[in-house]
Amino acid sequence: MKRLLLLFIFSLPVMAFAQEQSIGLRLGEPLSITYKTFIEEKISLEAMIGRGSSNSSSYYRRVFDNNKPAPGSFYVNHSSGGGLSLNGRVAYHEDVTSEFDITEGKLLAYGGAGLQLRSMSVEYAYYETPDASILRYENRNNVDFGPEVFGGGEYYLEELPITVFAEIGLMMEIVDRPGHIKLQGGLGVRYLF
Repeated sequence: MKRLLLLFIFSLPVMAFAQEQSIGLRLGEPLSITYKTFIEEKISLEAMIGRGSSNSSSYYRRVFDNNKPAPGSFYVNHSSGGGLSLNGRVAYHEDVTSEFDITEGKLLAYGGAGLQLRSMSVEYAYYETPDASILRYENRNNVDFGPEVFGGGEYYLEELPITVFAEIGLMMEIVDRPGHIKLQGGLGVRYLF
C-alpha cells in the first residue's frame, strides 16, 4: 500500500504536464474520488481512492472454511466494514460524437485496464466445535489485489467544464482467492481544470 501511494506521489509531476485533468466522484462499486489526466490525445491515466463494498456471504464463509482458527471450528456468521479501494488505470478513448448524432458537447467511448487493491475488515463469529456453547470471535483483514478491465462512455458538456460518465468492468483477484471475479460499475461526474 505504501508503494502505491509513493507511485501516485511520484507520478504527480508527470500529471502536471498533461493536457487535460479532471477530478470527481464515482458512485457505484467502488464508491470513489477519481482523478483523471490525459497523457496523450487518446490515452488517459486515472487514480481512484474510495470505499469498496464487501463480498458475498458465501465468499467469506469459504474464506473461513479454508482457514479455520481451530481444526473443528464451526462458522456462525460474520460482519464486515471499513472497506478501502485503490485503483490505478489506463484507458484508450475514441470520439463517438458523430456516430450518435450529438450536436452539443462531446461523447467519448473508452476501454482500459488497471490494477485494484481492496481491503476489508471482517469479524467472524464461530464455535470451536459444533456442540460448543461459547461463541468466539476472530478479526481478520481481507485483502484482494488483481487486474481489472473496464469500458464506458464519458460525455463532455458544451458550456461547462464538467463531464459525466458511466462504466462497467471486471476485477479478477490474484491475491487471496486467485481467479475470483467481481463485477463492478459506476456513474460519476468530473470537473475539468
